[in-house]
Amino acid sequence: MATTSSVPPPFGRALCAMITPFTGSGALDLDGAQGLADGLVSAGCDGLVLSGTTGESPTTSDAEKADLVAAVREAVGERASIVAGVGTFDTRHTVHLATAAEKAGADGVLVVSPYYSRPPQDALEAHFREVADASGLPVMLYDIPGRTGTRIEPDTLLRLAEHPRIVAVKDCSYDFLGAQKVLSRTELAYYAGCDEHNLALYAVGAAGYVSTVANVVPAQLRAVLDAFDSGDTAEAALLQQRATELVELMMASGLPGTVTAKGLLAELGLPAGPVRAPLRPADRETVDGLRAAYERLVG
Repeated sequence: MATTSSVPPPFGRALCAMITPFTGSGALDLDGAQGLADGLVSAGCDGLVLSGTTGESPTTSDAEKADLVAAVREAVGERASIVAGVGTFDTRHTVHLATAAEKAGADGVLVVSPYYSRPPQDALEAHFREVADASGLPVMLYDIPGRTGTRIEPDTLLRLAEHPRIVAVKDCSYDFLGAQKVLSRTELAYYAGCDEHNLALYAVGAAGYVSTVANVVPAQLRAVLDAFDSGDTAEAALLQQRATELVELMMASGLPGTVTAKGLLAELGLPAGPVRAPLRPADRETVDGLRAAYERLVG
């Protein structure tokens, strides 16, 4: 049973919102990023989203973002797509980051709604169009009003879908009806941006997911989509349910997913490093809980 979209997913189905590894001193760890990226792709990720929310984009420099794209491109080659997070609250800066990502080797850009300033829908639409016009890369819009303060309304998405380079949406709107409305009336590729929605959104025609939890269990999340595509919807549901405990601990425990992902990755001996301030690392009790849930899931 395949998804209902007639258009192949532009960036694959199983995408990881990859953390940005740092060294113990807090510097960008490009070797660690390459090792982590290679492992994620080998475990089933079709694509990697770099410098998004999970990738600590607010606290990495423009040069670090470009260097990260180039390093990960070198590590994964053409085995996976690379989508670079370029969204900021400044249109000019976002355009600059989009063109830099293209030069560094990205396959697409992730553009979040401008945060803090809360532009009205006409200004929001103009922002996205200007960014999409600035490079030759396809654009994934990032709708996460809980962080930005501004929703990309379904009617705005319907208009933006007419732009030839706006091809996808990372959906963290928690508006399931709105998502289905856009899915039914456009060819935008929807990606679940909240891990608890991975299967539900996929079942109504989404392209796949952009997952924070995939940093630690990429194969287990990929298996949900594979089961659904094979027609075994009961198995897909069971696999999604089995992941729920870890999803909840990582994404709904009161800590940002960056913090929980890095805490668990470090516990597993994988590249992670510290988070950058103002974020603070997970405490021992939290990491122990994450490790226990991880062990129960992976068996």
